[in-house]
Amino acid sequence: MVRCLAMLNIVYLLIPLIAGIMFGYLLRSKKQTNLSKVTFGAIIALIFSLGFSIGSNKELLDSMPSVGLNALIILSLTVFFSFVFVKMARKMVKIK
Repeated sequence: MVRCLAMLNIVYLLIPLIAGIMFGYLLRSKKQTNLSKVTFGAIIALIFSLGFSIGSNKELLDSMPSVGLNALIILSLTVFFSFVFVKMARKMVKIK
């Protein structure tokens, strides 16, 4: 039963992806439209939805201090090592 639900969720994600690819393919020769405002609106709607989901989940809100600290540590390490690896790559490629 769980496996069936997982497959159904994948199908719900694949249908819009495939539809978007087909529309993009069919309309690629048309004049390019600027979709940045639509994309920005969709991102704002997704962030609101995520915030609403977090705010309505009591267990998640109760565990937020420890989750937040872990997220801060992961974020800090990611930024630090990204910076270090970019510096190393730039030296290897000799980009100033």
